Amino acid sequence: MGTYVILSTLTDEGRKTIKEKPSRILEVNKELEKMGVKVKEQYALLGPYDFVSIVDAKDNETIMKMSVELGSRGSVQLLTLAGLPVADFVKKIK
Repeated sequence: MGTYVILSTLTDEGRKTIKEKPSRILEVNKELEKMGVKVKEQYALLGPYDFVSIVDAKDNETIMKMSVELGSRGSVQLLTLAGLPVADFVKKIK
């Protein structure tokens, strides 16, 4: 299981959807679960990104499929980063 940080920016269409139905965010999180992506933490942001999500997934391929699925809807743009716990990082660089 890997940890990923997803920075997301809503498109004009995505902002319209969220304004009309804010609970859509939680619905998408349930869809992610069905894709094998578990949302651990999620925050709305001020600045160049609208949301940050910390998620767990089996592998990069699972994240790739999720990214393609969400991106193809035209409501959000994603920047996904793989995360490694600092303790593991330290072990691996020794």
